[in-house]
Amino acid sequence: MNQALLFDFTVNKENNTIHITREFAANLELVWQAWTTPEVLDQWWGPQPWRAETKTMDFREGGFWHYAMVSPEGEKHWSKANFLAIKKEKSFASKGGFCDENGTVNPALPQNLWENNFTPKADKVQVDILLTYDTLADLEKEIEMGFKEGMTVDFQQLDELLLTLKK
Repeated sequence: MNQALLFDFTVNKENNTIHITREFAANLELVWQAWTTPEVLDQWWGPQPWRAETKTMDFREGGFWHYAMVSPEGEKHWSKANFLAIKKEKSFASKGGFCDENGTVNPALPQNLWENNFTPKADKVQVDILLTYDTLADLEKEIEMGFKEGMTVDFQQLDELLLTLKK
């Protein structure tokens, strides 16, 4: 039952993009909920020992997610994602990046357009993620900050969480 789950991470420096394909062993409803419900997101987003803490989430077109990555010592790094498009249990897109506690975006740090597409496949769901950066420098800075390693841990945390959420 524990077959390997697809995980592909491709950087395209010509287009300033990162494309991630990742499978999750759960149904579409659970995987969608894991990405769009703050109570669930906060349980897996943020590689341990860091954790996510949602301040505000308004999951609708025109809404936003404002959250902090919290260190074990309580240090907070804020981010905000503005939701541009949502198709229930199919896809969503957001634009955002690092900000302050009030949600004011920090232009000195990378911003990106984040597009998630969800595809059910037998007993799994494939999530295709396309991140597009304004500049190559922003893309490279995000990678230097440990983005791939962080997402790898996040996805493993989500795998474990999905096992507990399954009915």
